[in-house]
Amino acid sequence: MTDTFDERRRGLEEEYFHKKNQEALEKMREKIAIAEQAKAAGTSSMNCPRCDGRLKTNNFEGVDIDTCEKCGGVWLDSGELEQLTKRESGWFSRLLQRG
Repeated sequence: MTDTFDERRRGLEEEYFHKKNQEALEKMREKIAIAEQAKAAGTSSMNCPRCDGRLKTNNFEGVDIDTCEKCGGVWLDSGELEQLTKRESGWFSRLLQRG
């Protein structure tokens, strides 16, 4: 009898966590869809961490960077700073070479 109770409890737990995982996946898909729509429109789905203004995607030396329409702040996603510093002819790499 205890085995049956434990099996039922495990089954309910698995069902619960499966439902929670499905909900989390759906929320993630919605966020991805919003981000893709914003990127296609040339805006970002994120707000500025500094002033909560809207971020807009701009191409700078071949790298897409986010700039705030409100405060003018520049925000780099993962790997974008590395892309800018690797460019030998870019102003950023020349600035680093002076120091």
